Amino acid sequence: MTRSHRMALFSITALATTLILTGCAPAAAPPAGTWGSSTEGEPQLVLQANGSLSGTDGCNRLSGTWSTSGRTVTFGEVASTRMACPGVDTWLTDLATATVSGTTMHVLNSSGTEIGKLSR
Repeated sequence: MTRSHRMALFSITALATTLILTGCAPAAAPPAGTWGSSTEGEPQLVLQANGSLSGTDGCNRLSGTWSTSGRTVTFGEVASTRMACPGVDTWLTDLATATVSGTTMHVLNSSGTEIGKLSR
């Protein structure tokens, strides 16, 4: 086997290995499930597989819908109660989109600014 044949075989083998490993990489976890804490006064979102959501910002109840496009979760038609909650940071009521990285959901407002994080 000539040197050029060995190099071609090596290149094909490297490419095949890359394709196999990439194809076998774990897919991103679906965002459906519970995000945040069940502790009173802490934010939590429950994303149902049917596209509905429920939760709390730590004080106010939230309900609405969600969908995904690529790695972005988009929240739509989210309604919230408007109770006064001294000492509770109600940042979650400003959610618009989110991205998931491992077991962390990064929640963004309508300007695309990260406003908080929720853990699975």
